[in-house]
Amino acid sequence: MVKSYKKLDSASKLAINTLGELKASGYEALSVKDELRQNLIQSLQEEVNVFEGILGYEDTVIPDVERAILSKHNINFLGLRGQAKTRMARMMVRLLDEYVPVVAGSELNDDPLNPLSRYAKDLIKEKGDDTPVEWLHRDERFTEKLATPDVSIADLIGDVDPIKAASLKLPYSDERVIHYGLVPRSHRGIFVINEIPDLQPRIQVALFNILQEGDIQIRGFKLRLPLDIQFVFTANPEDYTNRGSIVTPLKDRLGSQIITHYPKSIHTGIKITEQEAKSANLPNVHVNEIAKLLIEQVAVEARSSEYVDVNSGVSARLTISSYENLVSSIERRLLINKEKEGTVRITDFIGVIPSITGKVELVYEGEQEGPGIVAHNLIGKAIRTLFTDYFEDPDEARKNKEKKDPYKDIANWFGNENVIDILHDYPTKQYRKELDKVPGLADLVKSQIKGLKDESLRYFLMEFVLFALVEYSYLSKHTLENGMRIDDLIGSMFSGFEENEGDF
Repeated sequence: MVKSYKKLDSASKLAINTLGELKASGYEALSVKDELRQNLIQSLQEEVNVFEGILGYEDTVIPDVERAILSKHNINFLGLRGQAKTRMARMMVRLLDEYVPVVAGSELNDDPLNPLSRYAKDLIKEKGDDTPVEWLHRDERFTEKLATPDVSIADLIGDVDPIKAASLKLPYSDERVIHYGLVPRSHRGIFVINEIPDLQPRIQVALFNILQEGDIQIRGFKLRLPLDIQFVFTANPEDYTNRGSIVTPLKDRLGSQIITHYPKSIHTGIKITEQEAKSANLPNVHVNEIAKLLIEQVAVEARSSEYVDVNSGVSARLTISSYENLVSSIERRLLINKEKEGTVRITDFIGVIPSITGKVELVYEGEQEGPGIVAHNLIGKAIRTLFTDYFEDPDEARKNKEKKDPYKDIANWFGNENVIDILHDYPTKQYRKELDKVPGLADLVKSQIKGLKDESLRYFLMEFVLFALVEYSYLSKHTLENGMRIDDLIGSMFSGFEENEGDF
């Protein structure tokens, strides 16, 4: 049986301004962990999704977080970059009561019915039921700190404030001269430390002391402050080997360590990208589903690439930024050509290169290749991987001697010293005219993609075929100053071009 307690809504804070009025209301204070637990129980019973917008975690991470909250555990989110660890922590604020009463002027968010600080105790002793009460919104009960090596005890716990001592004419032996740090000021709230392994071990020990004993030790002061805090830490597994680790006593006091992960399906990845790339939703720019899959496949290829450090991970921000740049490439072309509407092209993917190069950590071999070349290679591999989901596998077509290779005629046409140039800023008419030069290309798409009626998609697929045939070594391509040239694989060796290994 879940015990109910009386909460006060936003209307109540207008009517209650003193401790006496608060007592008369029947208000009952809960610890922050009990508060989170009670509100989660209510949300589950009412089928309210507290973590709305967190996709791909419905059956894994979110149930783990809910169990941890029901168990009143402090939490550590462990996972690679871009796995929504901090976002999950921030969304826990939704499980706090909308408003809670605090002693007016208190640094530590003192509960008027259970004061903690010397200031609040003295004020209540002096004014009794006339003690002024303020109301704290749940958004103000969340504190977040990025752990860096320069974070000090003073930052988190506190320090002696000589200015306060002088202004109040107090000796340093008086606890009122203490300036409290972020942790005490998070009393009755949620305190998050991101990248906890980066915190110096001695600072972690201080946190362990608070978790275990409720003691705060500042320059000779030993205060017993039973702080009421929901601690949430985040950590990247890479940090355990490269920069630091969570000290064992602290780790032992964390009730639940929850492992996060990247989207388990490419379609979940698309939903996340579309949800987060809100700035890319332009009514006159159209991106088909295959192009969206290509964006997600680039991240998949990066996570398994020999050039990319798998221990660092590949953030979901790569696909989000890539999608935004892809849309911007189309928009830029429309503005240049004064066209009203535009659809995605394979050559538009050159615009996503800057979104990739800054978001992957390269191993030594990748650094030798260069981030730009690695990014081109990842796009090329994505094209190769997805191509066989829609068209006959070119490798299998080569091996099958009993059936005509559907790609051979296209390769032969280029072998007769024919080339096509697809420039980034070609207007739609010129772009289609260039693709129509290749005999049999449109018929190939029509024969393998049944029921295709969208003309824009048809031309995208025609271009898709050419770039895929490059990846399967039927054709060759070269980077022009403002676009791409597709030509014969063998003939290119004798042309004036040099193969650019960075081409996708």
